[in-house]
Amino acid sequence: MPADVNALLKLPSAQAFDQWLALPGEWVEEPNLRRGGESGVKRVMSSTGKLLYRKQQVGHIYRPLLHPFGYPTAMRERKVLLACAALKVIVPALVYAECRKVDGVWQALLITEALEGFSSLEECYARGDEQLWGEALHLRVLQEVGACLARFNLGRWQHGCLRMKHVFVRVQGTQIEIALLDLEKSRQRLRARTAAVHDIQQLKRHSSWSAAQWQAFIYGYETTFGSSFKGM
Repeated sequence: MPADVNALLKLPSAQAFDQWLALPGEWVEEPNLRRGGESGVKRVMSSTGKLLYRKQQVGHIYRPLLHPFGYPTAMRERKVLLACAALKVIVPALVYAECRKVDGVWQALLITEALEGFSSLEECYARGDEQLWGEALHLRVLQEVGACLARFNLGRWQHGCLRMKHVFVRVQGTQIEIALLDLEKSRQRLRARTAAVHDIQQLKRHSSWSAAQWQAFIYGYETTFGSSFKGM
């Protein structure tokens, strides 16, 4: 049964949680055990034909200062998703996010819309899209990746787990859009530069870009961030 999003959003909190959780879906990320609990993602279809992703967690927590005994990581991701709008960083649209305690154990749901028309850089390279783009457009894509990450880091947010599969691209003619995914491990640092250095170094370790391609990324990053990162 497809999700009637408008009807679900009008329900009282407890009832809405149960009904969102009861919606049938297909696992895209099987529940994995970590952080003392489990977390998984299902694909769910809305009644309007829009594809949604439902992250569901039981006992999957982190320990922020305000919740030293633990709080669902999905709620941290909710905070980052909302912050990205002000930073002009494209992320999946947030539909619903809530948590509750049952018998002393945290449960959490995070519902987001699919990014239509986007593919991860990992998928793009696996298909050979860069060959279709040509080197000039490929370098522009990497500049835009740098600019997007810089906007995110300027908010003092650190992605924390940045790989090619977390950077999404939509290329339509000469128009390029970049989005970031999997923000569950993101956290806000005291200084934007601390977040920047961490994410740039992590992306570099997991990329196979040539020197020219890496410089295109750095150019886009530094131009947006407003300062240089020598040695990167």
